[in-house]
This record gives sequence, structure tokens and C-alpha cells, in this order.
Amino acid sequence: MTWSIVCHDRATDAFAVAVATKAFAVGASCPFLRSGVGAVSTQSFTNRYLGPAVLDAMARGLPPDAAIESALAGDAGAGLRQVHAVDRHGRTAVWTGGNCVAWCGSVAAPGVSVAGNMLAGEPTIAATLGAWQARSDLPVPERLMQAMEAGEAAGGDRRGRQSAAMKLTTTEDFADLDLRVDDHEQPLAELRRLLEIWRRERAPGLPSAPRKADPAGFIDLDAIEAYWMSHGLDLRFRR
Repeated sequence: MTWSIVCHDRATDAFAVAVATKAFAVGASCPFLRSGVGAVSTQSFTNRYLGPAVLDAMARGLPPDAAIESALAGDAGAGLRQVHAVDRHGRTAVWTGGNCVAWCGSVAAPGVSVAGNMLAGEPTIAATLGAWQARSDLPVPERLMQAMEAGEAAGGDRRGRQSAAMKLTTTEDFADLDLRVDDHEQPLAELRRLLEIWRRERAPGLPSAPRKADPAGFIDLDAIEAYWMSHGLDLRFRR
């Protein structure tokens, strides 16, 4: 019912997932990330327990193929599942159960995996991977966006469009980027619009936000007030 791309970018140590489907709120169920460990998408009659289980196994040192195998071992519905993952070494693995609806399958390259089921055809995932590989000049979020748009242009979900999501993490225990389009006639177009807002309004503030390297973040009251004033905002902290 879905296609997705999971990736690890060595230059920024980012893990990310982008996903689209003809179903409601795909971002609530498919993408799972953990800084320093890996990225997973669990889809096709989604079992949300599989994402954390795969990440836990990779955190213990298992490679993605063994991590997926161990997560599926207790799942009586394994034949319905599709799960793929990438770890911090750029290794990838995928499981596409024997009961998944055609077209279903996957492609991969070092540091990236694309998988889908109930698709218009194999060109969807091939175009997604090809666009990812062709645009190494772009930052990871924009590169993912190009890849997903290429996959949709090649056919996408055979049932149509409804939701999309993109999630990215680097050093923190929470995502740097977490965008969801839960219900939209053109979910990838809406996801791109949200990404542009994130790039303009959220990304510049990430280095000054509370984080492991600086647990309080930037808290200079005078400097913050001066910034507000420079943008025409008559705001003051209480002192």
C-alpha cells in the first residue's frame, strides 16, 4: 500500500525516512528512526512493533538483515509485512512477505533502500532510487523530496494518493525534522510546501535549541529581544 525510502547520510550522520501511500496518516505508523542506530520503515498491513524491535536489535549490534529476521520471528503475520532498514554502517536489508500485494519489491544501494507494495509497478521504486543517487548535491531532506516525486511520477501507489511523511534525525533523541501530510489530494506537493517552511522557519533555529551539546540552548534574553525588535515584534521577557 506504500512506498518509502530509508537512508543514512555519512556526511551529516543523519538517518531519514520518506514515505507516501493511499491511506490515512502514513507518518503515524511507518517511519522509525534512532540517532546513531538506524532508520526503518514498516509497511504493508503495518505492524508498528516491528520498527522499534528492528532498531533495538541494530542497537545491540545486529546487522539489518538479522535485526529484521529477529523482529519478525514472533509475528504470525510476517507474510503480510514489508520492512526495510539501514544502519550506521550504510548496510541495508528488506523483507517483503510472500502475501504482499503486487507490485511489490525493493531496490538498494550503499546507505539507501527503497521498498514498496501495491504499487503501479517496479518503475516507482527504481525512479525513487535513481533520483536519490542523481542528486547527491542536495541536502538530505530536499534529496528525499526529489526521490519521492520521481517515484510518484513513475506510477506511485496503484490506488492513488492520500498521505506522505518525512522524518530525519541526527544527534538528538528526537527528530530534527518531522513532517506529516495526513490527508491531502496531492500529499507530496503539500509535503514539499511544508519542507520549504521548515527550511525557512525551523532549520535555522536548530543549532541554538536545547541539545545534548548544550542542554539549555541559547537563552540570552537581551539578544532574543533584539532579534524580535529587528523583526517588528514588540515583545519583552518578564524580569
